[in-house]
Amino acid sequence: MRPSLSVLIVAWNSREELDRTLPVLLAELGEDDELIVVDNDSADDTIEVVRALAPAARLVRMGRNVGFAGGVNAGAAEARGDLLVILNPDAAPLPGFGAAIRRPWLEGRGWAAWQALVAEAGGTTINSAGNPLHFTGIVWAGGHGRPISEAPPAGEVTVLSGACLAIPRATWEEVGGFPAKFFLYHEDVDLSLRLRLAGGTLGIEPAAVVAHDYEFGAREHKWRWLERNRLAFLVRAYPAPLLLLLAPALIATELALLVVAGSGGWGRQKLAANAEVLRWLPRLLLERRRIQRRRVVSSAEFAAWLSADLDSPFIPPIARSLPVRLVLRSYLGVVRLLLGRRS
Repeated sequence: MRPSLSVLIVAWNSREELDRTLPVLLAELGEDDELIVVDNDSADDTIEVVRALAPAARLVRMGRNVGFAGGVNAGAAEARGDLLVILNPDAAPLPGFGAAIRRPWLEGRGWAAWQALVAEAGGTTINSAGNPLHFTGIVWAGGHGRPISEAPPAGEVTVLSGACLAIPRATWEEVGGFPAKFFLYHEDVDLSLRLRLAGGTLGIEPAAVVAHDYEFGAREHKWRWLERNRLAFLVRAYPAPLLLLLAPALIATELALLVVAGSGGWGRQKLAANAEVLRWLPRLLLERRRIQRRRVVSSAEFAAWLSADLDSPFIPPIARSLPVRLVLRSYLGVVRLLLGRRS
């Protein structure tokens, strides 16, 4: 059965992005599909653009900025389609997207969720072809900067990119959606890990392509959100035996990041992130219990998903150097060995 789509876009002062995205998106949708735009109290003409370009779209006005995670949750609560498609306002689908994003469902691949191939705005290079996860919780856009011709075939990925993520609505409701407290960043990582802990498989459908107007920049509060949410999903999702064995590396990472943050001018954001996680800890531990109760994979299986190499071009060269790479590989190798023996 051909699934109906509920495309969810969270907008915040996104007039220019939606002016580019909505016309090409609407051309990919059928009569049974729906578009839901959640407005996080935009101060520009976002609402007027939606009404002019997509008059049939359902507009959810939040009245305040609840962030990307909270906005998607609000939009999903209004959805009626079989398949939720979470789409950034600056991720414009290329021709054939509407058919291709349904393909994993129609072919019965058994994936719990999947992503489109996320390209750079010009559509000639990769932005994300599935995201690797380092054992310290650092995540980056997989394949970033490579020619689009080097995109992988349809297959499994470690972590999904939230720029364009598809998930059956029933699965979304079962897993509980995004953690709204994250506000922005790493909500896709947290969702991916919860799906995998429950035995789900994640994938990429490279025939579904979106051109993402992506630029990595350290805007105000970005580092605080990135670091706060990285530590939060470590607490929520990582199995206890793995956390115990990784503790020395995680402590060393925190010390190194404090130095990097201080020299990079975002030391206050890093300290604020750590303080916020400490305040969150009682709630995070309660959430952790609920998440871990649904876990059906072993700690060794979880560790097998993790990367030892820091391969992102946005990571300082010293962390990607051969000596550091060898140390990290050796450490994770020992962790996997110990977890395997425990299993």
